[in-house]
Amino acid sequence: MRLGIWAKAVRLSLYAVFRNKSPQPPKGGSKIGEFKSPLGGWGLFLLTTFTGVFLLNYLDSPTAKPVAATERVKQQFSHDLAVFRALIETRFLPLAERSASADSMKTAFLACRRAYKKLEPFAEYYLPATTRLVNGPPLPEIEAEDNRISEPGGLQVIEELIFPEFDVRRRNDLIREIKKLRRELVRYADFEKDTDLTDAHVFDALRLQIFRIITLGISGFDTPRCLNALPEAATSVHTLSTYLSFYNTKTPDFYRLVQILQSTEKHLNQASDFNTFDRFQFITEFANPLSTQVLAFQQQRNIQPFNEIRALRTDAKTLFDTNAFNPDFYAPTVATRSNPAKILLGKKLFSDPVLSAGDDPPGGKRSCASCHQPDKAFTDGLPKNASLSGRGFVRRNTPTLLNAALQNAQFYDLRAQTLENQSSEVIQNVDEMHGSLEYAARTLQQNNVYRAWFEKAFPTLRDSIEPIHIQNALAAYERSLVRLNSRFDRAMREQNNGTGKPLLSTEERLGFNLFMGKAKCGTCHFLPLFNGTVPPVFTQTESEVIGVPVQPNRRQIDPDPGRYALFRLDPLKYAFKTPTVRNIVQTSPYMHNGAYQTLENVLEFYNQGGGRGLGIRLENQTLPTDKLDLTDREQSALLAFLKTLSDHN
Repeated sequence: MRLGIWAKAVRLSLYAVFRNKSPQPPKGGSKIGEFKSPLGGWGLFLLTTFTGVFLLNYLDSPTAKPVAATERVKQQFSHDLAVFRALIETRFLPLAERSASADSMKTAFLACRRAYKKLEPFAEYYLPATTRLVNGPPLPEIEAEDNRISEPGGLQVIEELIFPEFDVRRRNDLIREIKKLRRELVRYADFEKDTDLTDAHVFDALRLQIFRIITLGISGFDTPRCLNALPEAATSVHTLSTYLSFYNTKTPDFYRLVQILQSTEKHLNQASDFNTFDRFQFITEFANPLSTQVLAFQQQRNIQPFNEIRALRTDAKTLFDTNAFNPDFYAPTVATRSNPAKILLGKKLFSDPVLSAGDDPPGGKRSCASCHQPDKAFTDGLPKNASLSGRGFVRRNTPTLLNAALQNAQFYDLRAQTLENQSSEVIQNVDEMHGSLEYAARTLQQNNVYRAWFEKAFPTLRDSIEPIHIQNALAAYERSLVRLNSRFDRAMREQNNGTGKPLLSTEERLGFNLFMGKAKCGTCHFLPLFNGTVPPVFTQTESEVIGVPVQPNRRQIDPDPGRYALFRLDPLKYAFKTPTVRNIVQTSPYMHNGAYQTLENVLEFYNQGGGRGLGIRLENQTLPTDKLDLTDREQSALLAFLKTLSDHN
């Protein structure tokens, strides 16, 4: 065995396991999952080291049988998992059990977080349910339809126990959470033998990890208290380098990729401060070129992206490509996906009051466009629109339909899973349209022009127009209302305004960096859609409890219970969907009750810490309650950035 390989393996293992070692090596036996190691802490460390030595020597040996890249990926994952488990067992757990040094515990915790980041690309890809209990948000997981609440667990829960300060009175809670984490890691152990891994899967997982870094990593989404986001992002990039090295072709494309990976990692390692980090520069100069080059290298290796419908297209070079998103992913069936004829029919129906007609009352009074007005970004400019009868108001503020297709649930309370269901509820709502889909279908059936349009839109239509055809046509039109070409988007594509000058001013760039950093907006309004649809797979839309008052600065919460009205689960009291902030300048007033007339009012609400910051008693608020302490200049910069998200710019 060559000494170079020995030295490399020992150095790597020492760095991974004892980079910030505790004062004394652990003593006695150690558990890994349910297995009690008779070797003790040092024995476990040596076992991990020798395993890495053996693997590195075997894989690098010129006489060894070539090992497929996918097998090397599995072996690397298993090795990194062993290191992670060893860190917990031999370092972090003993400190939690006995140490009085909070700094030592924090150092060990941060080492564990970096070790997790080496597993994240494939853990998130193949084992998302387990991963939620390893590194999920420190909030209960709610399965509303099943009336079930599951307690959170994992690194983010542990983070809250030791940051910013460790409370020795909660030592038992800390120990319990670490042991829970250790048990969850056992579920990762079968990855190597049970996973059907192909080269296409590897590249798919790695590109999603790049998008995860851009959207969640650098925003501090999973490091809200320790603010270790940037070093962890560097670890993630280094992990990408490790896995991509298994596909070394010794070609210019590969060396170009290596160069981008190295410069990206170096840039992150040199970042000195979470709040002042230039995320705009990072995305445009490093992350976007990286995702583009990984795709190019993948295709150069003749490993084609998957040919399947996804929210984020599999062949998108960056998150900001003109057609990066496919709204048809959210259509309930293949048959309900859009076509040009459906869209044109839906646009016509959208403005036709026939949809509010019915046997009782006779005649149509209102169309979809009455409240969703195109010249107001498909809103109505009112806190709440008048009810159809004119006596009182509808229940909630009218939301924009721009980009509404890019979420997996509709309405402020997420009660409709599809746009088809959403249109049905609005049409038949007594206060909103008081129509009848059945009546509208019969009426449209008798109109020869409409009949021809329906037959073109639905080639399989044989007998009569049905309510589902109306619903699907409206949904197809709404799916055509995707607008992702604002000045901000063009800046992310490094376009210019024709004069050679940057598309975003210095103030607007500062506003974006605040949005994704100090102001914490990007941890709920996720880049690049700026709504609650969670990247990088965009299959789940989140709701939050932020504590909106009845009026600005009032210490009284709005009485609308939100999702709690549908599912009587305490964490859902006053929970509402996280809406998009795209085109926000055109969609005032704001919040589900239209309480805030200006963006300045909204920013101040968040700056104060939401409802609890205003003095409202709200135990289940999910919005961080700490004041943001944004200066007037910073709030002005945020406002300037939000204006760049308008698609008419």
